[in-house]
Amino acid sequence: MRISVSSDMDEPVAQFLLAELRRRGHDVQPHGALLPGDNAEWAPCSEAAARDVADGRSDQAVVCCWTGTGAAIAANKVPGVRAALCVDAYTADGARRWNDANVLALSLRLTSEPLLKEILDAWFTAEASPDPGDQENVAHVGRLDHHRTAR
Repeated sequence: MRISVSSDMDEPVAQFLLAELRRRGHDVQPHGALLPGDNAEWAPCSEAAARDVADGRSDQAVVCCWTGTGAAIAANKVPGVRAALCVDAYTADGARRWNDANVLALSLRLTSEPLLKEILDAWFTAEASPDPGDQENVAHVGRLDHHRTAR
């Protein structure tokens, strides 16, 4: 799978994330502080990773900042992106299952290496729910994207 990864800081957990994704066999495209010379501010680097997903250059993305909140907000401004801030495996599973999230947002401050592995395990194991109600909610969110861009 092609995965874009952004971080506004070159923290050990961000480097571990890159290594862990590669160890799992993913093709990783770094952004921000993880790519020398790139814009490392949280909003532009999160947007870049999210745009990779929206434009089909990546299948999914992981965006990181100190709390994960700013990265999630910036990513969610890109039409077609459903970013979820996940601080544990249960949230990651639910984000993929019920929200068909395509961008994982992480906190550099709160995410340890063992926790990161659990979150990634849940994220990559879960699949979008086939339940019609769940699918309609995801479709509704997509229509909100179109409403925003149509103004």
